Order: sequence, then C-alpha cells, then structure tokens
Amino acid sequence: MIKIDKDRKVWIISDTHFGHKNICRGVTGWRLPDGSIPIDQTRDFNTIEQMNEVIVNNINSVVGQDDVLIHLGDWSFGGFENIKVFRDRIVCKEIHLILGNHDEHIEKNRDNIQELFSSVNHYTRLTYKFKTFVLCHFPIASWDGLNKGHIHLHGHVHLPTNLRFGKGKKMDVGIDGNPMFGVYDMDDIIKMMDKREIVSDMLFDHHIDEVITEDGKKRK
Repeated sequence: MIKIDKDRKVWIISDTHFGHKNICRGVTGWRLPDGSIPIDQTRDFNTIEQMNEVIVNNINSVVGQDDVLIHLGDWSFGGFENIKVFRDRIVCKEIHLILGNHDEHIEKNRDNIQELFSSVNHYTRLTYKFKTFVLCHFPIASWDGLNKGHIHLHGHVHLPTNLRFGKGKKMDVGIDGNPMFGVYDMDDIIKMMDKREIVSDMLFDHHIDEVITEDGKKRK
C-alpha cells in the first residue's frame, strides 16, 4: 500500500518503453502480413533518440523534483544500462514502479537496480485524497474494492485515446493513449472517475449485483 499526503502532487504513467526500437516507426522491424509497417502499433518518430527525448521532456516539463511519479511498468528496452540512464534523466526524486512484463532485470533486482525507485511491486494499492486506487501493469476484470468505488489504473495494452476507459472506474494510463503523450495528473483522473458508475467488466459479478442475506441486509 502506498500512502501519499494529499498536499503532494501525484502523477501517473505507464509503458514508456524507453529505447524500444520496434515501437519507433522510423526504425521498426515489425511488419504486417502484407509487408507494411503497423501504424497503430508504432509511435510516429523517425529515431529512437527522438522518441526518448520527447518522452523525457514531456515528463520533466510537468513533474517536479518533489512530486510523486507512479510508473505502471515496461520502463525501458535496449539493455540493462538503459534502466539507470533514463531514471537519471527524470528529475522527480520519488518514483514508484509497478513491474511490467518487460521489466525482468528490475524484477530480479540485478545489481540492486531496485534502489533507483522508491518502491517496486507487482501490484499495490494507493490512497490519495480519500480515494483508493488499485494499481497493476495488467488490466484486471474484477478488482479489490470495485463495489466500493475503488479506481483501477493499468497499462500493458497500449489502448488509443478513445478506448482508454474500461467499464466503470477503470483506465489505461499508458503513454500511447494520453493525448499529451506524457503523464496523467492524478487530480484529473479523480475528476474523470468521479463521474463514472460502478460497473464490472464481467457479465455477472456478485461483487456488484445486490445480494440480500437471510436477515434482510445487503451482503458485505
């Protein structure tokens, strides 16, 4: 559980993929069956250096050194050294990392690399401004506290902007679906989620459907 004082400024992002050659359209080796480059699966940059620079600048332009940055995984590619290279380029002192499927070196804590981050987890909950967030790199269909209005934020699936919201209080905070191609302000996410109803991804979810016990009370 991460607890952050309401006076701190908190930001969240996922799937930066620093140094990832194939996600960069100008140098990608990915091809569709017809031989064309998959436009929807690549980022519109000519070089990896250009992509990295834009991501770093977009983060540092709004996230201050004394703010809190939460990263939901898939930090970097291109070799073990890039983990530290890009951590050093981010000015924010406090970064909490939720491990993604491409964070093998960090998960294994090679050369104590986890020390670069304030915390490293596969899954955690965050309390901030009286809201509870369930944080995981992977999208969850039915998460802890869904029926209480807890908000689930994830990455992994690189959803476009128009599809970044799941059913109910669920959202992909990956960089590719962010119109600003950067971080999300947690205060903005709270405002967006407050308007959304409590709904499950599941066709039937007994955590949502009202169930009455024999004594006439709602099941807790």
